Amino acid sequence: MSRIAILGGGPAGVGAAYWLARAGHEAVLVEQAERVGGNAGSFELAGIRVDYGSHRLHPAADPEILALLHAVLKGDLLERPRHGRIRLLGRWIHFPLRPLDLALRLHPRFAAGVLADAAGKLVRGGGGARRDDDTFASVLERGLGRTICREFYFPYARKIWGLAPEAISPLQAYKRVSAGSLAKLVRRLLPGGQGSGARQSKGVFFYPRRGYGQLWERLAEEAAAAGAELRLATRVARIVLEPAGRHRVETERGGGKETIEADHVWSTIPIAALARLVEPGAPPEVRAAAASLALRGMLLVYLVLETDRFTEFDAHYFPEADLPFTRLSEPKNYAAVVEPAGRTVLCAEIPCQREDALWARDEASLGALVQDGLARAGLPLRAKVSAVHVERLPAAYPIYARGFETHFARLDGWADGLPRLLSFGRQGLYAHDNAHHALAMAKAAVSCLAPDGGFDRAAWARHRAVFETHVVED
Repeated sequence: MSRIAILGGGPAGVGAAYWLARAGHEAVLVEQAERVGGNAGSFELAGIRVDYGSHRLHPAADPEILALLHAVLKGDLLERPRHGRIRLLGRWIHFPLRPLDLALRLHPRFAAGVLADAAGKLVRGGGGARRDDDTFASVLERGLGRTICREFYFPYARKIWGLAPEAISPLQAYKRVSAGSLAKLVRRLLPGGQGSGARQSKGVFFYPRRGYGQLWERLAEEAAAAGAELRLATRVARIVLEPAGRHRVETERGGGKETIEADHVWSTIPIAALARLVEPGAPPEVRAAAASLALRGMLLVYLVLETDRFTEFDAHYFPEADLPFTRLSEPKNYAAVVEPAGRTVLCAEIPCQREDALWARDEASLGALVQDGLARAGLPLRAKVSAVHVERLPAAYPIYARGFETHFARLDGWADGLPRLLSFGRQGLYAHDNAHHALAMAKAAVSCLAPDGGFDRAAWARHRAVFETHVVED
């Protein structure tokens, strides 16, 4: 059996530690934070478990992975109805979309535009095949029509990624927008319209009783019980690759230094960061490619309110350009908890870059910014705000700018050629994926590792082809 050093304790890293340990391998997980889960983790604020933004476990997850998570949570994985709202042209529309709600609440201008777009598509024919000069904008406008794109998707995209829709790679449309045509959108509104994924059409999701991070905390506990070693609050300083011997992962913790010797190094940290840590160093062209792959940061602004509940909705979505946040979530509504009484928390998500002036603003200023935006959106806070807390995520999303594929291919090819090193997971593959996709990657990686330490690269390539088909569930 092999000894594997796993870098990063998000869903992919924790999943790898679990399956490796269960297979009898020595797994040593290194995570720089004090808790597992990464951006999918949870923490306690004012006596309430909150997440790093809005997260759900979707019914689209692999049935074996769903069964595993149900088993490890021992009754704490709840099935919850989706109950959110989108603010569209000043009106609130239920999300997931409902036919009757759309008929009653949709702005007449929007409805007329969508009908005109649909009629135009009938006259001109279908959306057509993919084109070499496609962008996020052209793919969606060809499939969904001008109105839906200009009033919803395009302003939302500008806020999330900080780019004009025309500057975003078409891959973003393929991976992020699962209803890529009006026909698909209509089918989703019909009873049972999801086909084999009919559970999704019911608008349900799974959520742990103690926050989304409970998934990874329990899986990490099971991994440790099976023999995995978890080194938290530990930073990777250097990775020394030895072609003929064991690799060395040099780490730092609390002022002390340690070295982990391993037969394999499995990295789930950002692949660009991996290029800076490996020795022998990456070639200049690889380092240049790494520098060209941008990550979108996220400010999470938490408001502690002195009230039982803010609204009945789990999440609100805000595509309008004049509002700084894209989504507002209320954790108590995700987990269906009522305690503590007289207190709830809101989490506003504000995408931005670390270089932006907004990133450096203090908690009071950001709290006031969110409160002002909510008031302008027709959601004024009527309860006292007893505290404001801010979390800064420097690597929330990969930014798929046009041409990023060339840079990623160069970086990915370099990493793939390193001896006994594997880069995978959302950050490791620069992928817009859900947590259940990251777990599927970890499970696939372990299936490629033989008891004698050999790794089946051909099988991994086949799994990678499947990963390319993943579509993000919102």
